[in-house]
Amino acid sequence: MISRLAFGAAEVIDDPYPHFAAARAQSSVQWHEETGMWLAFGHAEANAVLRSRTLGRIWTPRWPEVAMPGFELIHRHSMLENEPPVHTRLRRLVAAAFARGHVERLRPRVAALAESLADQLADQFAEHDPGGPGVSGGSAGSGRSAGSGGPGVDLIAGFAEPLPVQVIAELLGIPESDRHLLRPWSNAIVKMYEYQVSPAQRAVAEAAASDFVAYLRELVGRRRRRPAADLISSLIAETDSAGGRLTEDELVTTCTLLLNAGHEASVNVVGNGVLALFGNPEQWQRLLAAEAAGRSLVESAVEELIRFDSPLQLFERTAISDTPIGDVTVRAGEKIAALLGSANRDPAVFDQPDQLDVGRADNPHLGFGAGIHFCVGAPLARVELQTSLRTLLRRFPALRPATDGLGRLRRSEFVIRGVTSLPVLLS
Repeated sequence: MISRLAFGAAEVIDDPYPHFAAARAQSSVQWHEETGMWLAFGHAEANAVLRSRTLGRIWTPRWPEVAMPGFELIHRHSMLENEPPVHTRLRRLVAAAFARGHVERLRPRVAALAESLADQLADQFAEHDPGGPGVSGGSAGSGRSAGSGGPGVDLIAGFAEPLPVQVIAELLGIPESDRHLLRPWSNAIVKMYEYQVSPAQRAVAEAAASDFVAYLRELVGRRRRRPAADLISSLIAETDSAGGRLTEDELVTTCTLLLNAGHEASVNVVGNGVLALFGNPEQWQRLLAAEAAGRSLVESAVEELIRFDSPLQLFERTAISDTPIGDVTVRAGEKIAALLGSANRDPAVFDQPDQLDVGRADNPHLGFGAGIHFCVGAPLARVELQTSLRTLLRRFPALRPATDGLGRLRRSEFVIRGVTSLPVLLS
């Protein structure tokens, strides 16, 4: 079966799920002429792609004729782009550094940051309508109020984006004065994971990667001279059973991966998730009722929002040897991609998969991946996302979209799915 799915088509970017469903009904694995690889549409097949030990992440430059040394460096030494034994060594060192209590150390800080950002949002709402109705809830003693009116307040720029950027920056020990650099670098780099990339975008991505690498080398050097209570210092100090450490290139690459992946997905889950809740207002009301009754659905809701509109749509692997996936055999050297968004809507696994259900109990979504490349930062992401949703419910229970044209807010990329902005009001 040959797939005609056009990754760059506007209707696919706007809503890929009907297209996935139509393809999945024909065959769970299909050949994709446009990219020259197999696509796994079904949950079982995508899960097999992620877990198979005869499929690997094998880094090769997509544009070997174009010099991109910075971009190549942050991938060639990445645990995401390597297989055992290199991956095993890198992940063990990174996981051990994470295990030093960094996530738990940040839990109260995440809550404090979310509250501070909510205060700032409340101030912006109040500026739009100073005499409007007050915010329900609110932090103790904050005295903040908000109303509706005006063009709305951007939930992405004002809340969804700064929270995970600040959290991952604090985790790694990025000085506050430098944190404004991170998101532009990340945005430029992740555009390279799409399948339509212009020469201008390649040039911007290489400049961002080179600047990122230079910045992190200097920061790693400072932490070698003067360690601090941050993850970079823990990564420098961590040794394996043989006394081995991360090389400088591996340190820089690991920090880049954690900074990019550590906030990109969280930003997009919040954006996609709030957009989904706007489209299903009864689910927002269900969350509010559960909070009021003391039986929170926030944890299950976060998992459901990741499933319902996945921030990462595709994860590519290459066959090391002939590998059966579903009804096809992926020959050695061929590529196959797990379509995570399609897998997360597979009716063979999820009851009423196109329905948003914030109380969904049986939810084996693949939003964080699976197998050896399962997201190492998943625990921190869950803390951020649960805190974000709980804060929005408590502080802004009457949140609503400021425009009917929400589809126009979509990012123009297929692989990384998100919204560029999300203007909101209070009723």
